[in-house]
Amino acid sequence: MGIKGAFKRSQVVVVTGASAGIGRATAQLLAQRGARLGLLARGETGLEGAAADVRAAGGEALAITTDVSDYDAVEQAAQRVEERFGPIDAWINVAFSSVFAPFAEIKPEEFRRVTEITYLGFVYGTMVALKRMRPRNSGVIVQVGSALGDRAIPLQSAYCGAKHAVNGFTESLRTELMHEKSKVRVTVVQMPAVNTPQFSWVLSRLDKHPQPVPPIYQPEVAARGVLHALDHPRRKQYWVGASTVGTIAGQRLVPALLDRYLARTGYDSQQTDQKVRSGQPANLWEPLDGPGGDDYGAHGVFDDQSHAHSAQFWLTRHRRSLLGAGVLASALAIYDWGRRRLQR
Repeated sequence: MGIKGAFKRSQVVVVTGASAGIGRATAQLLAQRGARLGLLARGETGLEGAAADVRAAGGEALAITTDVSDYDAVEQAAQRVEERFGPIDAWINVAFSSVFAPFAEIKPEEFRRVTEITYLGFVYGTMVALKRMRPRNSGVIVQVGSALGDRAIPLQSAYCGAKHAVNGFTESLRTELMHEKSKVRVTVVQMPAVNTPQFSWVLSRLDKHPQPVPPIYQPEVAARGVLHALDHPRRKQYWVGASTVGTIAGQRLVPALLDRYLARTGYDSQQTDQKVRSGQPANLWEPLDGPGGDDYGAHGVFDDQSHAHSAQFWLTRHRRSLLGAGVLASALAIYDWGRRRLQR
C-alpha cells in the first residue's frame, strides 16, 4: 500500500516511546498530517502531554500506558487502538532504556531490563503489528535504530547490544517478507546522537552528567527521518546525520582503528563537566513521568549544542531531484559544447 495514499483517510499509526524524545517529536509531525495516533509509553504525565500536542496539531490521539517489555500489554494496546480508530496502517518502534556504566558495574537484572525494553520491546511491537498487517497484506513497520547498532561504544554495552539485536532480527524478518512477496514493509532508521530527555533520567553510574556524543541533533531532525522512511519504506535502512554515515562507514572500513579511538575518547565524550550526585532518580524500573511526575517533552537539556537540520539527510531525501538536476546540467553542457563546436 502506498503510504502517502493512506493519509487520504487519516492514517492510523502506533508510536511506542511516545511520551518524550524522538517518539514524541514523531507523533507531533504525524499529527500535522491529521493522523490518528496510538501513543504508547510507561509515563502517564508524558503521555498526557504528548496527546495534548497531537490534538493541538490537528491529529487524534489515544494515549495508552504500556510497558513494551510486556507482550500481552502491547497486544491489548493494539486492540484498543483498532477498536478506536480502525486498522493500524503503521507501527513505529521507538521505546528504549539504557544504563550508563562500564559493563563490570552493571547488575544482571539491569542488563536484562534494558534488553527487555530496547530489544524485546521492538520484537513484541513488530509481532503485534504483523499479526494485523500480514492478513491484510499491507502496512509499514519502522524501527528507530541507532548508529550504535552498527558501531558499539563504551559505557553503553546493554543499549548497544540491544540495538545490534534489533538490526539482526529486522533483517531476518525483512527477508522472510520478501520471500512471501508480502506488501508489508519494514525498514530501519539509524539515528545519530539526539537531544532527548534520556540523558537526564537514564540510570547512570558515571561521576558526571551523561551526554550524547557530539554532534547532537534535535529530535525533530530524527522525526523527519522517521516520516521519510514511513513514506518510502522499500529501502532497507536510512541513515540520519553525517555522524551516522561516518560512524557506520568507519566501522565497515576500519573497525580496529575505531576500537582504539573509542577506548581513548569514548568515556570523556559521553560526559559533561557537571558533577552529579549518586543515587539520582532513573527511569529503568519506573517512569519518572508517572502520575504526579514531570512532563519532559521532546527535548533534552542540550538545546544550545544541538543542530536543527541535517544537510546529509536533506541530500538523501532529495537525491532523485539532485540526480535529475545533475543529468540536466550535464546534458546542457554537452549541448552547449556541441553547438560551439559546430559554429567553428
